[in-house]
Amino acid sequence: MSFSSLLLNTGMSVLNTSEMEISVFYLVGIPDMEHANIWISLPICLMYTVAILGNCTILFFIKTEPSLHEPMYYFLSMLALSDLGLSLSSLPTMLRIFLFNAPGISPDACIAQEFLIHRFSAMESSILLITSFDRFIAICNPLRYTSILTSARVIQIGLAFSLKNVLLILPFTFTLKHLKYCKKNLLSQSYCLHQDVMKLACSDNKVNIIYGLFVALTGIIDLTFIFMSYMSILKAVLSIASQKERLEVLNTCVSHICAVLIFYAPIISPAVIYRFAKHSFPITRILIVDVFLLVHPLMNPIVYCVKSQQKRNLVLKKLCQKQS
Repeated sequence: MSFSSLLLNTGMSVLNTSEMEISVFYLVGIPDMEHANIWISLPICLMYTVAILGNCTILFFIKTEPSLHEPMYYFLSMLALSDLGLSLSSLPTMLRIFLFNAPGISPDACIAQEFLIHRFSAMESSILLITSFDRFIAICNPLRYTSILTSARVIQIGLAFSLKNVLLILPFTFTLKHLKYCKKNLLSQSYCLHQDVMKLACSDNKVNIIYGLFVALTGIIDLTFIFMSYMSILKAVLSIASQKERLEVLNTCVSHICAVLIFYAPIISPAVIYRFAKHSFPITRILIVDVFLLVHPLMNPIVYCVKSQQKRNLVLKKLCQKQS
């Protein structure tokens, strides 16, 4: 189904369902590229496969290798779990659109997907915040690192933030469920997001707008604390006399800094486009948001493995064992 015909059908449904509640939402792929959906699906499937295998590999090595049973790697395993959840949450609708040309989705399934995507996104933001504190303690207070971040405390922190994010995102499902959808049913992405779904409502959605801003504010707070952690780290690093030691200390933070940039850049970019380039092509906004769900679950395993000599050696060791 082409983007133009989908718009036409949606326009007709507006006339026919102005008094009726809509039972199907329509997702979109890449506008005016429907004829190439099957070809577009090939790199998408490849990216999902690499992301899922990469994060499963990280979880396998951390679980089976005693030398990786440290706070930093426990946090990395939480990040891998969030990446897996994010990939698996968006995978069904992406495959339906690009492989089977089936853009329809029920409101209940859409709201469930929206909850999962936002929940795992919020968890990833929290893990990046926790990991920045991990780096701060390791660099600024190394003698107390093992006593502060014990295994039990790491598990408690992970469970606490996981529960916090479930409670933070859960109200979205109830507020969206209580809205009426009777005029518009065309979403602007290949998966369901809160801001997209609430725009389709024909009833008052002030509660969704206000609570959505509150959730966005928590993400800004996470980013602010990450920035403050690195300002403190930078201050501590600059007090080191040897330039070689400075570079060695900073090198331990490179993977985390890359992960923060990979996660937050696609989130901030659409907001900037909506604010300063409102008349930009829809494909630009769609591609940037797609990058958020496709690229960073793929890149995190690559970034952490490339920058960690310890993990590279373990991978090579396991491969050599299998060959022998």
